[in-house]
Amino acid sequence: YPSGNLAIIITRERDQHSLIVQDDELKTAKIRALFQSDGRSTCYYRNGNEWINMSIQGGQYLDQSGSRVRRWMWPNLSPEPHVALSPIFISLNRHVGVRILAQDKIFVSFLAMGQQAKFNMGTRAQVSSASQLPPAAQLGEDELLLLAFRVRILQLFDRMRGCLNFPSTEQWNKMQPPKYLMTQAVKILELCMAADINEELRSSIKAIVNA
Repeated sequence: YPSGNLAIIITRERDQHSLIVQDDELKTAKIRALFQSDGRSTCYYRNGNEWINMSIQGGQYLDQSGSRVRRWMWPNLSPEPHVALSPIFISLNRHVGVRILAQDKIFVSFLAMGQQAKFNMGTRAQVSSASQLPPAAQLGEDELLLLAFRVRILQLFDRMRGCLNFPSTEQWNKMQPPKYLMTQAVKILELCMAADINEELRSSIKAIVNA
């Protein structure tokens, strides 16, 4: 971002890749969207609730309270009647937008200071049943650990602020982490459960975000 904060992270694990959009905030760096090259993607409102959720089968659009506004299926997956997608455009913030036109045309655009970067995170699966779907892509071990440690560092910074604002040990020991940190910890654990990693590493990541 023009502020110097990291906006987009792209990771690659073998032949799969992921794109993570963060908010323009140094201290919180909320995850606003996660796109994976296997067709799974999620966009989030600023309050942490899901906005758009997509899979290899289709997707759904939710309002800020969590109620489903629309649902669609990608037309190439089944000969059965399906709900077609009407083009969707959302702005995650003033610099990052997402345009969903088709399964293979899902664009993440970044615009700042007169320059633009555009990423196509769409995919095309020629399958006829769920049993033929390609294996899911996951974040690698290093990326999962990086996300877990980032949340842990933010937790420690929040705890330090609590110590400064409330010198009494009895008071700040009772304080709960901010909701956005709890939400990010849950998201990381969900990614961890879906990843192809050993149980020891999965337990370590869980211990890091829950410390």
